Amino acid sequence: MMNESQLKLRHPPIVEAVMDIECDLPPGQQLAALQGKALECFCERYPIFRTQLIQEHQIATPPGGQPEVSVRHGVQAFQFLQDDEKQLVQIRAQGFSFNRLFPYTNLYDYLPEIERTWRLYFELAAPVQVRLIRLRYINRILLPFSGGNVNLDDFFKVGPRLPDEENLTFTGFFNQHTAVEEQTGHQINIVLTSQPRDGDQLPIIFDNSVASLENGEAADWDWILTKIQSLQNLKNRIFRNSLTEKCLNLFQQP
Repeated sequence: MMNESQLKLRHPPIVEAVMDIECDLPPGQQLAALQGKALECFCERYPIFRTQLIQEHQIATPPGGQPEVSVRHGVQAFQFLQDDEKQLVQIRAQGFSFNRLFPYTNLYDYLPEIERTWRLYFELAAPVQVRLIRLRYINRILLPFSGGNVNLDDFFKVGPRLPDEENLTFTGFFNQHTAVEEQTGHQINIVLTSQPRDGDQLPIIFDNSVASLENGEAADWDWILTKIQSLQNLKNRIFRNSLTEKCLNLFQQP
């Protein structure tokens, strides 16, 4: 199986990496009630604090009556960011997230901090069990134009196709694949989409997401780590098998 050391890139195209751990939480727990303790736990190393709010509208029409609109306000997440805002921890209504923005090195550089902050979250929120672990990597790949065009087949082994490639030229695309890994049951979601031309380059977003839906004990970090490593290996295989050598070489240039 491919591991991260076999996918060593000088300049990884990752603009954001996210690890989500969705949890079953104690009945009746309100996220807003955790704010004070969450600040004590995280603000020393993540001094920037933000609150994400949610507003839900419900419309009910009773028989023979007028529509009734109800509005519910609530806290969706607490975000704790480092001073440079390149790394953040999220305490969400559904669980825990760790985000790393560009520049990104490799998962194993961040695992000690992921474990430390997860253990703080475990003590804070007392999750009952883990029901989903997800790794999501958003890559921005800059493809060079050649003669005013980009041949996508030079850079991607899988991707969009036109029904008449001699007479049609892409002006944009959004390509999505969902799949399951038969051996593990891991869920896969791959999105490939174009962005507007940037000078002499065409930016392509390669959104690579893998998830385990297996339930596990929230207190068992070794089990969580095993799942994370399995997902990381799968993510790397998808990345490696989606791109050509010519594309991979773009990330090795000085």
